[in-house]
Amino acid sequence: MTATIEPDVGSSDAPQTTFDSFNPATGDLVGTHPIDGREQVDAAVAAAREATEWWQGLGFEGRKEYLLQWRSVLTRRLHQLADQVHREGGKPHGDALLEAGLAIDHIAWAAKHAPKVLGRQKVASGLLMTNQAATVEYRPLGVVGVIGPWNYPIFTPIGSIAYALAAGNTVVFKPSEYTPGVGRFLVDTFTEVVHGRPVLNLVTGLGETGSALCTADIDKIAFTGSSATGKKVMAACAENLTPVVIEAGGKDSMIVDEDADLEAAAEAALWGGMSNAGQTCIGTERVYVHERVFDPFMAELLRQAEGMRPGYDDGGVYGPSTMPKQLDVIRSHIEDAIARGGRPVLGGADAVGERFVQPTILTHVPEDSLAVTEETFGPTLVVNPVKDMDEAVELTNATKYGLAGAVFGKKRAMDIAGRIRSGMTSVNSVIAFAAVPGLPFGGVGDSGFGRIHGPDGLREFTYPKAITRQRMKPVIMLQSMARDEKTESRFTQILTLLHGGSGTLPKKR
Repeated sequence: MTATIEPDVGSSDAPQTTFDSFNPATGDLVGTHPIDGREQVDAAVAAAREATEWWQGLGFEGRKEYLLQWRSVLTRRLHQLADQVHREGGKPHGDALLEAGLAIDHIAWAAKHAPKVLGRQKVASGLLMTNQAATVEYRPLGVVGVIGPWNYPIFTPIGSIAYALAAGNTVVFKPSEYTPGVGRFLVDTFTEVVHGRPVLNLVTGLGETGSALCTADIDKIAFTGSSATGKKVMAACAENLTPVVIEAGGKDSMIVDEDADLEAAAEAALWGGMSNAGQTCIGTERVYVHERVFDPFMAELLRQAEGMRPGYDDGGVYGPSTMPKQLDVIRSHIEDAIARGGRPVLGGADAVGERFVQPTILTHVPEDSLAVTEETFGPTLVVNPVKDMDEAVELTNATKYGLAGAVFGKKRAMDIAGRIRSGMTSVNSVIAFAAVPGLPFGGVGDSGFGRIHGPDGLREFTYPKAITRQRMKPVIMLQSMARDEKTESRFTQILTLLHGGSGTLPKKR
């Protein structure tokens, strides 16, 4: 989730040329960064375009070597990177370490698997074209623009950056205006590895900078943010028919069946809903619990939530809300749920402070409440009982979003997971799919389209190139102006043998 901020020019008529990033927990200034306009964005894209020849010329093995060097540099500077995320995003240092570590693992996977996934592969020609040798390979698009979010400023953009680079593209990266220093750290370390070549380039700024990148001379945009902003990105990219990958919001649910491990389910619900202050697009916002185990689940959930609180450097389990405007959204969702009859069993309307939000759990919330239908993006959970798993699936799917989710249970868990309309589901865990580099990451509906991670993520930043090569003269020459009736008759006979036999006809009833 990201936001567009309008420049605050004060009383001066001069345009704003820089912006500041602040620590959301303390309000302290973290850094000052340039607002790049059209000229700077175009220059970054041109530099990236010039670097494509060198980067693509390295081949898979050459690019792999540089990407693995980058992985090593980030690993050695892991605590520095985590500290930047801690100060600029507010999340606990341990959570920042986890985010950075998973991103590093994805860099390594993309570098190592790109040759096999994207390299030239033989394709069966079929009997009709048996004289042809067929191959397909996946070639880089050129320059890819990546617009990153603030909630996971390392892990999320790396899912596009690393895979685009491994595929042979150069990249122009615009980090969120809330975490530009993290973006600078990533770009500077990679540029150091490639000895200053502009393979991965940085542009910083507000909404106008992102808009300029969308309409620049690039070959694809990978965007992560809200559904509303994603639609604006698509509209801007449509001017040049620039393809896009959209990873937008979610309203993910956890389903708890009657035979679930309730202790594990409660622990996962709290992590999925409260970690990173609830600012996780694939986090848990809704929990549907079989009515037979609703009361013991709630007792366990509240037991584990006892004493849990936000904080910064004082032992809090999660940090502040990074984007100040989101506090009003969180408050409005809680108030609306209570006004409609929802029961606050932890926290409530007064849980939203100036920077931090206390953990809030609401039960028996009507399904038309904002806390059920819209993305809250705060440390809140809506927990409702259901009469059976059919109802749980129906309610889970009754949303415009379709990003991820989780199921806890034994006998029916895998079946339930398969019925959920979402791009990703974890069984007896939460968010586990994001840590598996070989799995595709993305959603359906208002959660977006396209995929990062895994083989699908590598191919997302390429185009397929198909080649046929004639190995010998064809048995029957079909592609000729000299084709005669005898040739056409033989073709018909062969086609009938292949596809028109009695076994292909519908069976009589």
